[in-house]
Amino acid sequence: MNIEAIAGHLAQVGYVVLDQPLLQSQSAQLSSRCQDDERLRFQPARIGRGAERQQADLIRGDVISWLDDGDGIDHAYLAWMEKLRSGLNEALYLGLFDYECHYAIYCAGNGYARHSDVLSGRRNRVLSTVFYLNEDWQFSDGGELVLFAPEGDAIIDTVNPTFGKMIIFLSELFPHAVLTAHKQRRSIAGWFRVRDID
Repeated sequence: MNIEAIAGHLAQVGYVVLDQPLLQSQSAQLSSRCQDDERLRFQPARIGRGAERQQADLIRGDVISWLDDGDGIDHAYLAWMEKLRSGLNEALYLGLFDYECHYAIYCAGNGYARHSDVLSGRRNRVLSTVFYLNEDWQFSDGGELVLFAPEGDAIIDTVNPTFGKMIIFLSELFPHAVLTAHKQRRSIAGWFRVRDID
């Protein structure tokens, strides 16, 4: 893990795309954990918070399962992200306090409309991460992550969700969307947070 390079990209442009930051064997284990045959573990994702939290399939079409630190595979990923958190705090003085993440599965025909990862009324999510678990993914399979400029509709980058790729970006800076996937799309979505200040 090259913390200096990651921190430099975040400081200069606000996001960084990493190709294969984890060992391939670890990525394969995470892929095996992110399977929708465990129906009881995955639940439909919701939008909003508190009393306004709701399922809205036309806006967000994934099912999710939060990582379990008691599971060995999940624990190894969370430990890797903890090293990243500590390194970025040292390099950029971000005050990142913890990390939360979940597996996400989009079935064919689903996506996630343009949105921000910062919850309404809060500013505690500082860095968003997405780690992709899609083996043999082709451009025609869709499901790209689109990063938009902070203001307006200009597209800053489009990330193809290929196996083992990770994107890290400033949560408050970049609205983003998941384009419609044409086959099952799997990932781990997460957020480095500071202490809640609301």
